[in-house]
Amino acid sequence: MIISFPAADPLDKVLNFLSAFTLVMTIPQIVSIWVAHQTAGVSAWSWAAYLVAAVLWLIHGVRRRDRSIWMPCIGWILVDVAIVAGVLLYRT
Repeated sequence: MIISFPAADPLDKVLNFLSAFTLVMTIPQIVSIWVAHQTAGVSAWSWAAYLVAAVLWLIHGVRRRDRSIWMPCIGWILVDVAIVAGVLLYRT
């Protein structure tokens, strides 16, 4: 399911696409961790920092009532949690 937001100009369209594209491009990392248990080179600290940033952006977007900010953050929070949890579970 691709989330689409009304775009005011061409840059908005590009940014909305990139928001979904970068999220989808993270799926192979999740698969590598959860299916193959490959965690080498994946930093739990980095992904935890991304998680904190996504939570703060979510709060900011909700406070501003800006769906184009908070909706992608939900996806990023899920992705970040999946990666951090997988790294902590399967690290060697």
